[in-house]
Amino acid sequence: MGRGKVELKRIENPTSRQVTFSKRRNGLLKKAFELSVLCDAEVALIIFSPSGKSYQFASHDITRTISMYKREVGLPESNNSSFGRARTMEYWRNENEELRKSIGKLEMRLRNLVGEELSTLGVQELKQLERQLKTGVERIRSKMRRIISENVSLLKRKHKASQEENTRLLKRIKLRELNFADATCSTTSVGANARISAFPSELI
Repeated sequence: MGRGKVELKRIENPTSRQVTFSKRRNGLLKKAFELSVLCDAEVALIIFSPSGKSYQFASHDITRTISMYKREVGLPESNNSSFGRARTMEYWRNENEELRKSIGKLEMRLRNLVGEELSTLGVQELKQLERQLKTGVERIRSKMRRIISENVSLLKRKHKASQEENTRLLKRIKLRELNFADATCSTTSVGANARISAFPSELI
């Protein structure tokens, strides 16, 4: 049988956490080196420990690799010149504006979903909103049915367990009553025999 999946979660013990970090860090650095050699890939890896200490591996000049990455994803190059600072500020202004627009659209969508600000929507947009609302209602109903079904099953299990416990208690009570009755009969029989044996033999 294969091993089950191990849940990944934070290691609470500080010593164990540090030991695991050291082992995994070395393994990751080794893998980065192997990837660069086997596949002729340009690899740069930077790791910061929980205490803030840095570890790194670079198959080439790490500054060059970082610059390549920034150009690839459209990030501005770090530059101490006024031009570089201006480009950086412009980039983040644009990012901020795009985020502000996205937030505005999401807020408007939320208002639409609760029936507000509908006057600006056209027929197609209203139909799309209607479909989304119907889908949302169906999901809510499905979730409610599942929760109700789970609660009913839980109550049935509790009821069955309660009945079984009551049955066990009744059996124990009946058994005790029978044992008590047997003990009483035995005591009565012994007392009667004792009284009979107390009479003189010639009177019996």
